[in-house]
Amino acid sequence: MSEDILQVRSLHKSFGTTKVLENINLNVKENEVVCLIGSSGSGKSTLLRCLNFLEMPDSGEVTIRNHTIHPKKDNLNDIRQKVGMVFQQFNLFPHKTVLENVIEAPVLVRKVSRGQALKEAKEMLKKVGLSDKINAFPSKLSGGQQQRVAIARALAMQPEIMLFDEPTSALDPELVGEVLQVIKQLAKEGMTMVVVTHEMGFAREVADRVIYMHDGKIVEEGRPSDLFDHPHEERTRAFLSSIL
Repeated sequence: MSEDILQVRSLHKSFGTTKVLENINLNVKENEVVCLIGSSGSGKSTLLRCLNFLEMPDSGEVTIRNHTIHPKKDNLNDIRQKVGMVFQQFNLFPHKTVLENVIEAPVLVRKVSRGQALKEAKEMLKKVGLSDKINAFPSKLSGGQQQRVAIARALAMQPEIMLFDEPTSALDPELVGEVLQVIKQLAKEGMTMVVVTHEMGFAREVADRVIYMHDGKIVEEGRPSDLFDHPHEERTRAFLSSIL
């Protein structure tokens, strides 16, 4: 088996008096695709944001490649380079072209030359099927195309693991497929991913492991065929019967 690239131990997070994550323990292996499912408010997105310290956990540990992160000591921008993130909203710079959006972080953060960044950006845009849109501005793109640019932009940082926070939830239904297709291709290529999704068909097809969360806790996890077809926990059964 491949080694763990990400380990989470006893993670807790509250907002005020509201517990959002309670005693989360999670391992993700290299090349593994893990899908997080559960109702809105179950803590999935907060967990994702704690993995790259966009939210600071109250307690617990996050370890990436055997290095346990200490937020006060470690450079969190270095951590976020290794852990790419794609959000529900695309967050593209509206005044920059597609190509300029993708090269921005490699030039400023990774400190690669503009020439190298352009070469890599064109490769990433080809990967997401947008070679013909490199000079377009975001306002001229569909939501699905904008999200694919956001994926290319995250990939341009050459992350070791990718986090997707409901990457299709802001899209019109007919545009969902084109984004999921890109993520499926990344899975085939062996990208390690943690994906928060409401798309159960996608989770069943692409995930190596599915984790069901409820009230800030991991209730059940397993292979997609086991969790979807033979859930052990009553809460998991109730959730799946309400959406499937």
